[in-house]
Amino acid sequence: MKDKRTVDMQVMRDWVKPGSRVLDLGCGRGVLLDYLKSKLGVEAVGVDLDSDKVRACVKRGLSVYMGDMMDFMRAFPDKHFDYVVCSRTLQELKQPATVIREALRVSDQMLVGFVNFAYWRNRVSMLLKGHRIRNEVYPTRWWDNRPSNPLSVGQFDRFCDERGVRVERRLCLAGNWRTPVRVLPNLFCGYALYALSEGRLKAAKSEASGQASA
Repeated sequence: MKDKRTVDMQVMRDWVKPGSRVLDLGCGRGVLLDYLKSKLGVEAVGVDLDSDKVRACVKRGLSVYMGDMMDFMRAFPDKHFDYVVCSRTLQELKQPATVIREALRVSDQMLVGFVNFAYWRNRVSMLLKGHRIRNEVYPTRWWDNRPSNPLSVGQFDRFCDERGVRVERRLCLAGNWRTPVRVLPNLFCGYALYALSEGRLKAAKSEASGQASA
């Protein structure tokens, strides 16, 4: 089985252009950013609230900001970054839609990775045992877990459609986080990765709103 800690690294290495400017939201200890910097020579910047994780990033030689990600992004002009990365962070955000909108303002693409909570093993565990499955993805009990708002592939696809966010790429991986899933991804996908950009639907809605106001 593929080491689940390296999935984002290997996929995003193929999706990110060498030498580009990358911002990692909730960068943690900077493992992903350090990997992209060493492999692709990207101009890496991270942001995180945890002081211990920020210090770990600094030890790696990374540029990192400790504080609120929204405040940090607001300091940059439109399309300042080539990519904004949000790896396994969406489910912990208080206002994910707002963060996504701001990330797409300051970048050409937003790369998102998240665990699919609608995966069939999770459903079976809830149905038969009445509680969330515990494994290497969900290792903690609910009372030890960080605040989270789990999402599914189906929910995220619906969000992108309703908000006019263009899905440039989508990779759904099975429970082994290795095999691509092409049929019923909301049921059989264990981990999903998306490359997002500002969509035409969003622009069309803005234009329609403007015409209506006129």
